[in-house]
Amino acid sequence: MNEEGAEAESLVGLIDQLIEPVPPAPVPLVPQTWGWVALAVLFAALALWGLGLGHRRRVASAYRRAALAELDRAGTTAELAAVLRRAALAAFPRAEVASLTGTDWTNFLSRTARSRFPDTAGEELRRAPYRDPGAAPSPELRRAAEHWLKTHRAAPAAPARELAA
Repeated sequence: MNEEGAEAESLVGLIDQLIEPVPPAPVPLVPQTWGWVALAVLFAALALWGLGLGHRRRVASAYRRAALAELDRAGTTAELAAVLRRAALAAFPRAEVASLTGTDWTNFLSRTARSRFPDTAGEELRRAPYRDPGAAPSPELRRAAEHWLKTHRAAPAAPARELAA
């Protein structure tokens, strides 16, 4: 080998003879098949359905939130009993709730709740109209009323109505 040929075949000489590669085409970020579009439409429809369902549930339980806020402000047993009655009238048909008194009323509260309305709280609630109008409710009655407001199962056909003040 001579020195001229060695110089042409040296590493630096070979590197200088290389051609720059062509950069690849950019990867598209848009789906290439209609299946992805269909999946996106299905996902959007499910999301809208879920939002609508959540909105309907929120509207249907507005009377619960209003009743719980009033329950916090109720200072007497009579006010607490009125809050329970208005919430029941908002959640159930008037014909079913309006005429209930005494043990029928507390049995209704037990029947529509997830757990039985406590007997001592029910007794205090039944005696509320005959007590001192300024008498404060016991902590047990307040807890039982709050539990009923949070957990009762409203009638399925009952329209959501505002809790009258």
